Amino acid sequence: MSEQAGDDHLPNDVPAVQTALVEWYEADHRDYPWRQTDDPYEILVSEVMSQQTQLDRVVAAWEDFLEQWPTVADLAAADRGDVVGFWTDHSLGYNNRAKYLHEAARQVVEDHDGQWPRDPDGLSELMGVGPYTANAVASFAFNNGNAVVDTNVKRVLYRAFDVPDDDSAFEETAQRLMPEGRSEVWNNAIMELGGVACEKTPDCDGAQCPWREWCSAYQSGDFTAPDVPTQPTFEGSRRQMRGRVISVLNEYDELALDELGPRVRVDYAPEGEYGREWLRGLLSDLDDDGLVTLTDGVATLSRT
Repeated sequence: MSEQAGDDHLPNDVPAVQTALVEWYEADHRDYPWRQTDDPYEILVSEVMSQQTQLDRVVAAWEDFLEQWPTVADLAAADRGDVVGFWTDHSLGYNNRAKYLHEAARQVVEDHDGQWPRDPDGLSELMGVGPYTANAVASFAFNNGNAVVDTNVKRVLYRAFDVPDDDSAFEETAQRLMPEGRSEVWNNAIMELGGVACEKTPDCDGAQCPWREWCSAYQSGDFTAPDVPTQPTFEGSRRQMRGRVISVLNEYDELALDELGPRVRVDYAPEGEYGREWLRGLLSDLDDDGLVTLTDGVATLSRT
């Protein structure tokens, strides 16, 4: 690897590293539709959808969502049950993300008069918007973000510059590497690098990685990287069953436990392992999220 600059894990010629990545990205990158907009609403929707779903699958869902609710005001005025139902129908992961997105839209409309916060601190005050998402929206909508650090970025920094597997080290190095005032293109570029060239199985030469001349892993042949958490199996999971409850209640509006149960699991038996006790547990979780109410043995989809 080339000579390092002090203890920050970066090569001495940081401007050359920056230029190489930006030019690589601008020459060719995946053309997702949310990369063609600076609308913070459209970008937030894409970021929330992408949290548990592969990007290629997000495209159709994102387009359908914006067709149904084109603006933040449209989403704020929507029935929450309809938003959650959309999330379930499109298999977009945890339904509470739909609830939080709906609530964030209401905050923008009701608390900010429809004007979006423009920096990560302001955006992080919206419901369900954590540090990563706040940075992403600030970067891609307003070119006003900090360095984004996701799993892909960590993998790149760990391999290329020997950054230790430590969140604070990743964040400090990422921030020092990002060109000032260029968060929009930079964060897109470094995430693209991790997504197409520096995946778990790297494709350095095939993807023409622009950092090969500085990359420690490329020079050593050691492409180990921080452990990536394994996504729990979806089929038969509690998350899948919660989604089925929402889907069924979105169709029937309200059902007694023993009417709801067989529609959620074909092996539902009132006194069995997957019976009333199990179903009450699911409904209790959904009630805590404000998605379902259970009154006198009747489950109802919350629509407020």
